[in-house]
Amino acid sequence: ALAGVARLTDAALRPLAVGYRPLADGEGGEEGEDLERDLIFVGTVGIIDPPREEAAVAIREARKAGIRVMMITGDHPRTAARIAADLGIVGAGAGVLTGAQIDALDGEAFARAVRETSVYARVAPVHKMRIVDALQADGHVVAMTGDGVNDAPALKSADIGIAMGITGTEVTKEAGRMVLADDSVAAI
Repeated sequence: ALAGVARLTDAALRPLAVGYRPLADGEGGEEGEDLERDLIFVGTVGIIDPPREEAAVAIREARKAGIRVMMITGDHPRTAARIAADLGIVGAGAGVLTGAQIDALDGEAFARAVRETSVYARVAPVHKMRIVDALQADGHVVAMTGDGVNDAPALKSADIGIAMGITGTEVTKEAGRMVLADDSVAAI
């Protein structure tokens, strides 16, 4: 199963495990966690959420202008690394820091990591805030994009928070200073 997950994530797919459980007579009226136990593993499937074509062009232009582009995502680290490499954010084989790894770093080690690492995966809102704060402490002007409620605190903390107008939640749009009407990173 883990080898299958590795193959999917290396192909920039988001892995999803599938399982089932035969229900006993009279069982099944309830919902939620009561049903989600003793599952039989069937396999793993991969879901793709391909980046827009214009994203790679926008990232190239931003980098030419001297802007450091970073990726902070909830995705699996290998999926994040592949997508970031495909978009030109990092080179193939670049390091990825996870939320759990961030938690293990002290202040100075974290500051050093933020200077060197451009891809973060399996992060929580608190990690996004720490990354923004560390960049600002180093004297950088930080622009942060996001669409989910979990992005709102970092958007508010960034020098400019950019919310997605189509997929963005109302909370995110209120937290951002700019709203992209078409969700296109190229518009930035």
